[in-house]
Amino acid sequence: MRANPNILLISLLLGIIGCSKPAQNLETQSVKFTHTPTPQTDKEHTSTYTKSKIVLTYVDGSKKEFPLKYEKLFGVKDKIGNSSHAAGQLYASDGSPILDPFKKPVIAETPDGNSLLNISGQLYLITHYEYDWLISDGTEARRANNWYRRMPMSMTLTTIKQNNGLLQATSQWPIDFSAVNGLYTPCFASQTPWNTHLGSEENNDIDAYRVETNKDEALSGMNALYFKWKQISNPYHYGLIPEVTVTKEGTTKVAKHYAMGRATWEMAKVMGDGRTAYLGSDGINQPLFMFIATNQNDLSEGSLYAAKWTQTDAANGGVAELSWIKLGSGTNKQIKTLADNHKFSDIFARSEEPAEGYTPIRANSKKTEYLKLNDNKDQAAAFLESIRYAALRGATTEFNKMEGVTVNEKDKKVYIAISRIRKGMTKTPGAPADDIQLDEIKAGAVYALDVSSGQKDTDGNIINSDYVATKMQTLVVGKDISTDTKGNKAAVDNIANPDNIFFSERMRVLFIAEDSGYHVNNNLWAYHIDSGELSRILSVVAGAESSGLQVVENINGYSYIMSNAQHQGDFIKTMDRSLKERFAPMIDRFDAPVGYISGIPGL
Repeated sequence: MRANPNILLISLLLGIIGCSKPAQNLETQSVKFTHTPTPQTDKEHTSTYTKSKIVLTYVDGSKKEFPLKYEKLFGVKDKIGNSSHAAGQLYASDGSPILDPFKKPVIAETPDGNSLLNISGQLYLITHYEYDWLISDGTEARRANNWYRRMPMSMTLTTIKQNNGLLQATSQWPIDFSAVNGLYTPCFASQTPWNTHLGSEENNDIDAYRVETNKDEALSGMNALYFKWKQISNPYHYGLIPEVTVTKEGTTKVAKHYAMGRATWEMAKVMGDGRTAYLGSDGINQPLFMFIATNQNDLSEGSLYAAKWTQTDAANGGVAELSWIKLGSGTNKQIKTLADNHKFSDIFARSEEPAEGYTPIRANSKKTEYLKLNDNKDQAAAFLESIRYAALRGATTEFNKMEGVTVNEKDKKVYIAISRIRKGMTKTPGAPADDIQLDEIKAGAVYALDVSSGQKDTDGNIINSDYVATKMQTLVVGKDISTDTKGNKAAVDNIANPDNIFFSERMRVLFIAEDSGYHVNNNLWAYHIDSGELSRILSVVAGAESSGLQVVENINGYSYIMSNAQHQGDFIKTMDRSLKERFAPMIDRFDAPVGYISGIPGL
C-alpha cells in the first residue's frame, strides 16, 4: 500500500514537536552552586541555612536558577510516627532505653552518617548517632563516670514520604545490633553499588592491649549499659565496618565485616567495580587501607592492603607515589573466629622499651612501642590489629585524622579528606619511620588519588583491581590564619578541617563538609571539579559539625543533598567570649537536625 504523504508530513511534524522539550527538561550540561556569604547576624550564626542557588546550564545553552533551602526532617529529640522514644534515644541489647545517672533517657546529639535508599519504590533513611555528648544536666558525657564516657550507640531506620519534592519522616525505629555485639561510635557512612548502607565504628580509644592489662575502661559503657554485665565486651568485636541491608518488607539485616580489618574507621567507600574499597581511619598515626573483595557485591571475603607513601614533593600538602603492602586475606567467618578466641597477648609480645627481636612502631598513638609477632599469628594480626600490623610490615602509619572517602568514576580519581596536616604528617625526628614530611596545615586538605589497573603489590604480585591508587596529591587545601575578631583560625572563604565528602558524578561537584576547630561556623562546600571554583552552600549552627553528607541525584524528578548538624553550641576555644555569651541562649544544645537541602531538580 502506498503511504499518504499528508500523514507522513503530520507524523514528521509531531516528531519534531515532541523532541522540543522545555529548557528545564533538557539534558544538563553543567552545574554551578552560587556562594552563601559568611554569617553576619546573631540569627545567622545560630541557624543552619543556605542562601545559595543551583544554576543549571542545559545542552541548548539555556540556563535556569533554583534557590536552595535547608529542610529539617526531624531532630534527635523528636518522636516520629508512632515511636514512643526520641530519634536519638540509645538502647541496651535487650531493647530497653538507656538512662543516664539522673534516670533520664540518653538521647545522642550527634547524628552523622545518612543513607537515603530507594527500596522497591519506598524511601528509607538510615542515620548514625555517633556518640553521646551531653547527659541531662548539661554535663559532657566524657566528664561523667566511666560508664557514660563512651556509650553503646545506635542507628535508626526512618520511612520517608516524598511530596512535591519535599521529604517527610513518617515512621521510625532503631536498628537492632544485638546479634553483632552492639555498635560502637558509628561515624560517617556510604552507600554501596548494590544499594545497601555501609557504616563504620570509630574505635580509636579501644586499645586491646590496654583493655587486657586493665589500663583502659573504654568498653565499660558497653558492659554496664548495653550488656548490663550479662556479657563482657571483647575489643576485637568493635572497630569494624557494619553493613545494613533494607529488605523490600522494610526489615533490616546487619553484618559486621571482619574481613575488611579493624581500625578507627571513619568510613569505607566501595568503587564502581563492586569489589574495591578505600577506608579512612581517623586518629593520629594511621595507615591508608584498601580492601579488595573476592566476589563482586560481597564484602564478606577479600584481601586487605596498606599503602606506602614515597614523597616526591613537600609543598602545599605534598605529592607522593603510593605502593601497596598486602596484609592478608580472609573471610568474615574466619576472622570472627579469631576475634572470639584471641586477646592482644596471643598475637603480639609487647615492650615499651627497645628489646632484642622487637620492632619499633608508632601506630594509632603518639608514642613508640616495640612489638614481636607471635608464631602463626599473621592473619590474626592483619585483621584484628590492622593498624599495628601495617606498621610492622612497613606501611606508612603517619596519616593524621583521615576522614571521608569518595570516588570520581569518570576521571578515575579517589578523594580523601585529611582533617589536619600535622603531627605524624610533619617531619618527626626520632620516630621509627618518617615517610611523610610536610609543612603543617592545621586547616587540612582534600587529596586526589590517581587509580589504575595492572598494579603489583610490594611482593610483586598483581593486585586484582582496576582501582589501585598510584599517586596522591592535594586538590583543595585549607588556609591557616592568625585568629580574627570572631575567633576563626582558618580563612572563612576556604575549607577548614574537611570531614564528610561526597562526589556527585552528574553534577561533577565534590561536596566537602567541615568538622572544624578553626571556624566559628562550620560549612558545607561545593567544589566544582572542572572550574576549580569553591562555593559555600550551607552554614551550620555555631559550634556544630556539618555531618551526614549524601547526594541523591534523582528520585522521582528531584535531587537531595542530605546534611545533618551535630553537637550544636560546642564552641571552638578561640571564639570571642562576647559571641559565646550572646549565642549560647539562642542554641538548644540538646537538639540536632537530620535534614537535607531542597530545591534541586532531578539530574
